[in-house]
Amino acid sequence: MRLQEEEAEKKPLLYRQMVDKVLELIRYRKLRPHDPVPSEGELAKLFAVSRMTAKLALDILVQQGVVYRLARRGTFLAAGYAHGTDEEERPRMPAHAEKPAKRKIAMVFPNMDDYTARIIASAEQEARKLNCQLLIRISLDKDDESVCLQELYEDRVDGVILYPRGRSTCSEKVLELNQLRYPLVIIDRIFREVQIDCVYHDHYQGAYNLAQYLIGRGHKEIGYISMPFDGVTSREDRYEGYLRAMSDHKLAANEGYAFLHSSEDYMGRLNAVNPQLEAFIGNNPLLTAVVCADDYLATSCLYTALHMRIPVPGQLSIIGFSDIQLSGLLPIPLTTARQTTEQIGQAAVNLLYKRMDKSREGAVTVKVKTLIIERSSVKTIG
Repeated sequence: MRLQEEEAEKKPLLYRQMVDKVLELIRYRKLRPHDPVPSEGELAKLFAVSRMTAKLALDILVQQGVVYRLARRGTFLAAGYAHGTDEEERPRMPAHAEKPAKRKIAMVFPNMDDYTARIIASAEQEARKLNCQLLIRISLDKDDESVCLQELYEDRVDGVILYPRGRSTCSEKVLELNQLRYPLVIIDRIFREVQIDCVYHDHYQGAYNLAQYLIGRGHKEIGYISMPFDGVTSREDRYEGYLRAMSDHKLAANEGYAFLHSSEDYMGRLNAVNPQLEAFIGNNPLLTAVVCADDYLATSCLYTALHMRIPVPGQLSIIGFSDIQLSGLLPIPLTTARQTTEQIGQAAVNLLYKRMDKSREGAVTVKVKTLIIERSSVKTIG
């Protein structure tokens, strides 16, 4: 009996808490009269409460005239509701001394390296132009990424730019925030299962240009090396670009010339022999060039060829993708496709800022071109 009484005492408190949270959400999202308010299901999922608790909270707000309901259409902000905050009661500085409030945007990365650091630098410059404060969060794994996103949402950060490196599917938290129309931009990745704003490099055209570059240097026997696709769209697009370039130039893409299952175990020992690549190169003596899906693979391929006493580029030309800092420091500097980080950072911030201003257009995809950086790893034939 006592337990039931305690539960009864808790329920009104929980309803009041939910009412406050919904009001806070309305203020945070700057909803205008007749804008839709999140449904019972969305509120229940967002605040980890039951649908009944969310329903009762909305019922209270209906009674207070804050929201109204339309059958089979949802809940909407009432015309007479005015946003009110404690800030309005505080003494204000003279108008000439006031500065426009800075909006807060965040970038969430899985790690920090030369590539991500350059994206951050360009995003920071663009954010300052727009009078925005840029926050940086590092997520340890997929679960921690969700925690970071939830904390940023609860802290009223105005929008988030997310880099889910190597991820084949988006997290439940990303789907949830996207459904709530929270400003969120994905960079350097496309998730085909959801319509969401993204800014990414044109991997297809980049790989196409690399293969075409090799063809222009006289190569016809051109191979391709990649990690397993595993649903990662950038890997799929790069391979498709290579295939299309070969086809457009009337060259057969020999099935044996494509190795698409390279293990990532090589990452810890790039300057050692990679047994998988050693076998691939050894089984294809007619190859004169190979396109690698990224610069790490190209580096492993380079050192493997040198250990096999195969001259690079004398006998085998090698080309990479990304232009990481290591590429120009190898014993034979690597020709590669540079991913222009400046444009990625700028475009992501501008797209996010547009969403923060309540842009209602559908999901936008911004493609950024790559550039071929010529170094010493490709030989001209003929």
